[in-house]
Amino acid sequence: MTDILIRGADVVDGTGSPRIRSDVLVASGRIEAIVEPGGTHFADRIIDAKPGNVLAPGFIDMHAHSDLRLLTDPGHFPKISQGVTTEVIGQDGIAYAPVDDATLDIIRRQIAGWNGNPRDLDFSWRSVAEYLDRLDQGITPNAAYLVPQGTLRYLAVGGDRRPATSREITRMQELLAEGLAEGAVGMSSGLTYTPGMYADTSELRALCEVVADFGGFYAPHTRSYGAGALEAYQEMLDLARDTGCALHLTHATMNFGVNRGRAGEFLDKVDSAIADGCDVTLDTYPYLPGATTLSALLPSWAMSGGPDQALARMADPEVRARIAADVNVNGSDGCHGVTVEWDTIQLSGVANSELDGYVGRTMIDLAAELSKAPVDIFFDILQRDQLATTILQHVGHEENVREIMVHPNHMGGSDAILVGERPHPRAWGTFPRYLGHYVREEQLLGLEDCINHLTGRPAQRLRLTDRGTIAEGFAADLVLFDPETIRDTATFDNPKQQAIGISHVLVNGQIAIDDGKPTGNLAGRALRQVR
Repeated sequence: MTDILIRGADVVDGTGSPRIRSDVLVASGRIEAIVEPGGTHFADRIIDAKPGNVLAPGFIDMHAHSDLRLLTDPGHFPKISQGVTTEVIGQDGIAYAPVDDATLDIIRRQIAGWNGNPRDLDFSWRSVAEYLDRLDQGITPNAAYLVPQGTLRYLAVGGDRRPATSREITRMQELLAEGLAEGAVGMSSGLTYTPGMYADTSELRALCEVVADFGGFYAPHTRSYGAGALEAYQEMLDLARDTGCALHLTHATMNFGVNRGRAGEFLDKVDSAIADGCDVTLDTYPYLPGATTLSALLPSWAMSGGPDQALARMADPEVRARIAADVNVNGSDGCHGVTVEWDTIQLSGVANSELDGYVGRTMIDLAAELSKAPVDIFFDILQRDQLATTILQHVGHEENVREIMVHPNHMGGSDAILVGERPHPRAWGTFPRYLGHYVREEQLLGLEDCINHLTGRPAQRLRLTDRGTIAEGFAADLVLFDPETIRDTATFDNPKQQAIGISHVLVNGQIAIDDGKPTGNLAGRALRQVR
């Protein structure tokens, strides 16, 4: 490996401590020395920081949807260009390990809107260990993996909407324990996505007990972020109390009109659990709209049994009318217990090229143009695109985002979906937006505090004892940036835009971004939890 000396940077070490101007020497993939600037050091490569430039630990994305993109595009420029050196994948209860042949086929189709469904990718892994081994063959950022609870349910129960039997729960516990023993850092759930949403609290409790035994954490996408959001959060906090399992509330939001200005009520519940001794953390993205699949708006009963059965139900006029009633009148549990507000639904990506002209349009716009009811366009797109459509959902509130962002247990997570022609700009801009918009412009967070949110805190949650901090002996995951110019340039109209102000990124001591340009170094690896 090349020895690297970074000279004269303002080192913000990730602990929240004030910055100190220093020289940092990197050797053999680790931080060898942190010394006063101006000394005599020898290195193969010298990077002179511009006056005022900040050297921080590499950013840790606590919620990423890069499970396949890391394999199909290991350079991973949208994330590495933001300074992200570690991602947590396996999110929202549906991912690609552990699997068998039948389950893998269902999952590839169900979450094609999150990750694509590349036909030329070798999907030969089946276990968590084999998937992590595949990542080790060459990726740019590091990756940590969560065992997905919905995938466990597919393996043990299938896709039906029913309670699991005691034998099936035992099987899920066994599969979960295997994945944790093979290096996963915890378990995720997607409790508005099938089949994970069919699990009752007692089933989740049995799984959280296993996670607790292994010292991991539970990262649930809760049952609602709209109507019933507070009750959904309370269910998760009670699980943490009952099982002793560490809890990480991922993409913690209070969305839709029913929750405007109610972030304080949510945080009161979090603080109460922490006061009771629960280990609770949370992450957010610094934007208002969310992103998901169009099929996620369907009621859970309509998705029972998997994609083929869902499409068959939409083709039946009587069942289709029942789905339409839930979506338009009664409120769909897939849409967080509220009726779908079609003016908030904007298409961001399609698999069927015949639908390319719809991307970027709202359902209300399409309804006016096509002289159809929005719900009929909804069904038409789902059927023609075989459930692979992605959307932006414009339902957030700035006051809620701000209040949650400053909580002392908050961390950064992009929730970035990278597929589609017009993905959410958080895929390219989350971390620079924190530092540019909310630190420099809005002064909502101090620089040292914000970097602690994005580095040191998540490293502690992941139990990474040698990352997240600039300290001698630690892995050299580093980002050098100008705090006066760093900002996101990705927009909703033009989302695939590199942020500015980040000059260099190192992963495991190798330069991944050099003067703003990718180097092609694949120095990342799977970060297995050693137990």
